[in-house]
Amino acid sequence: MQTLIGTVVVVAAVMAAMAVGVMWHGRPLKGSCGGPNQSCPCTETERQSCAKRARDTAS
Repeated sequence: MQTLIGTVVVVAAVMAAMAVGVMWHGRPLKGSCGGPNQSCPCTETERQSCAKRARDTAS
């Protein structure tokens, strides 16, 4: 039981540290392609694969 509590505390501390880092820097989170209005390094085939995977997951 102590291991479980310790694990939860460590994970919570890491999540809190990440949240503070995001707030401290004031930058919005970005997706893998850099966010809106930025070029994506993905190839057309990779984009199609991602879109197909997203459609399959939504179904």
